[in-house]
Amino acid sequence: MDELCCLIFQAMADKNRLKILELLKDDELCVSDICRRFKMTQPSISHHLDVLKRAGLVTREKRGREVYYRFNGDAIVKCCGKQFKVFDILLKKR
Repeated sequence: MDELCCLIFQAMADKNRLKILELLKDDELCVSDICRRFKMTQPSISHHLDVLKRAGLVTREKRGREVYYRFNGDAIVKCCGKQFKVFDILLKKR
């Protein structure tokens, strides 16, 4: 299995990181905006965002003092596409 796919699956194995991705799927948010939606400290949120960034699931852009994060769904599509081919799984249109 591709190393990046392993990182993606590991990153998505945490419920807090899945919730962060859900927040970011429709909107770009800074760390402080994300923190307001969780009962976690800023360092904990930053850790989760770092894991997601290393897996390629989010991108980040620094603007002034804030860092904004955005969901990168292409990483999931690329990884899952590879795995579907490995297991000979075909996606069928409904």
